[in-house]
Parts: sequence; C-alpha cells; structure tokens
Amino acid sequence: MARMAGRRALFAVPVLLVVTFGVFAVAAASPFDPVKAYAGTAGLTATQENLDQIRANLGVDQPLVSRWWNWLTAALQGDLGNSTVLRQPVADAIGERVGWSLLLAATAFALAVVLGTALGVLAARHRGGWLDRTVSSVAYTLEAAPAFWLGLLAIWFFSLKLGVLPSGGLTDTASDVVTVDQVATHLVLPAAVLGISQMPWFYLYVRQGVGDALDEDPVRGARARGLGERSVVLGHALRSGMLPMLTLIGSRVPELITGALLVETVFSWPGIAAATVEAATSVDFALLAALTVLATAAVLLGNLLSDLLYGLADPRVGFDG
Repeated sequence: MARMAGRRALFAVPVLLVVTFGVFAVAAASPFDPVKAYAGTAGLTATQENLDQIRANLGVDQPLVSRWWNWLTAALQGDLGNSTVLRQPVADAIGERVGWSLLLAATAFALAVVLGTALGVLAARHRGGWLDRTVSSVAYTLEAAPAFWLGLLAIWFFSLKLGVLPSGGLTDTASDVVTVDQVATHLVLPAAVLGISQMPWFYLYVRQGVGDALDEDPVRGARARGLGERSVVLGHALRSGMLPMLTLIGSRVPELITGALLVETVFSWPGIAAATVEAATSVDFALLAALTVLATAAVLLGNLLSDLLYGLADPRVGFDG
C-alpha cells in the first residue's frame, strides 16, 4: 500500500504541474480582462495609464510562463497569492469555504453509497420484480437529470409548495449565529439532491454485481450447506458484488465536484462554488490555479482510495498497480 501510494504521489507531481500551467494558459487566452474585472465600474472612467499601472501591479502584464512560474514558486513556499476578485489571500478564501463544500459532498456521497447499495441488493434479490423494475427505471431517469434541475424541483416542492425545508443558505435569514440545528436543516435539501443525483451509478453497479454473484458456484454452495438467505446475501454475494462498485468511487469524484458546484449555486450554499465562478469570469489567476489544484488532487486521491479499497476487499489483486 505504501509503495503504491508513493508511486501515485510521484505521478501526481507532473500532473499537477501540467494542470496549473493549463489554467494559466486558458486564462491568458480568455476574452475576459482581469484588470477591468478588478477595477469594476471605476475602470469605465479610468485612464489608460491607470489601467496599465493596475495591470503591472497585478502582474498580468508579464509573459504567460513568467506568471505561472512566479505563482508556482510562491505556492511551494506556502504563499498562494491574493485573490483579485475576493480581495483577500487565496488561502483564506479557500479556508473559509472548503469546509462547507466538504460537508455537503461527504454527506451526499454517504447518502448515495448507502442508498444505492441497499436498493441494489434488494433489486438483485428480486430481479424482474416490481421493485427491480421501478427502482431501475427511476435510476435510469435520474442519470439523465441535471443536478441543478433536481435542485430547482426540490426547492419548488419542499420549500415553496410544502414549506417544510429552507430553500437555501446556511442559516435562517433572521439569525446571525451559525448553529448545528440550522446547518443540519439547511443541509437536507442540497445533500439529498446531490446524493440522489449520484445514487443511480452505485445502485446499478451493486445490482449487477450482486445479481451476478448470486449465480456463482460459491453462493450456490453456501445455500446448499443450509445457510440462511441473509447470510448468503450479506456474507457472500454482497462482498463479491461490491468489488466493481469500489472502482466507481474514484471515477465519480469529478462528477461529484461538478455536481456540488451546481448544487451549491442553486441552494446558495457558502462553499467554493461562488468563488470558482467569480474566479473564472474575472480571470483570477491565483484563485483559479489553487482551486484547480484542489480539484485535481481530490480526483487523484479518489482514484487512489478506490484502488486501495479494491485491494483490501480482494487480496488477489494486490497493490502492484
């Protein structure tokens, strides 16, 4: 495990270098002007000399490679720079928001795994039955439904029509204090929407895996020895059927991140979504690069985690990959 983790860490270094350089290259080719975004309405009346001075202060008058190299060397020393759009250090901007994004993503991911696994096992035990047909139809429908559309639908039904859950934010509008109860209440809808949008993949993998495992000789042998159906399904079929799903964990991280950004925007959740959108539209080099590194690192860690889990669940695989 340690050797594989070390190899993946070495592989991550050039990947992150290429990704960060790509961010600066794409931002440099963007039609958005970071100086005008930084100046705001004052830029409409500013002289060209003032705009050039702002451009020099921000460092965007330098060549692409120089901007990237200056940011990289500073980042390696712990200085992520200052966000031109948020007017604060990048480390502070991310630190204030990433915790709420992690809370939302972790809750949604846990919901997707638990719900998808439970429904997948039930559907596999009763293949062709009404539960299997109904849940499978819903799963295929949800696969094609955008997360933001599910979010708007949830707000209309649970907030506007029924009035049982808040439509967005982190706390009630009349409250200035963040409490656990308010956060939990406001987390329900965004976490449920994000989790349900990810659930079909886990359900379909578990349903197929457990269904195939139930037809294998070891499971048939367990039944022939007189083991109860619960022991057969949970002790034999589920363990074998879960192996394909473990490989899904890493591959779902990018879509989980994308879905989280959309859901955060719809529900005004105070995560990194708003910062990402502002950084992209304002060509905030420092913030864009840091957020991209964070997202890329999450994807690489997700892939590593899925491989480690697969190796632990099936010792025959080993950790040589």
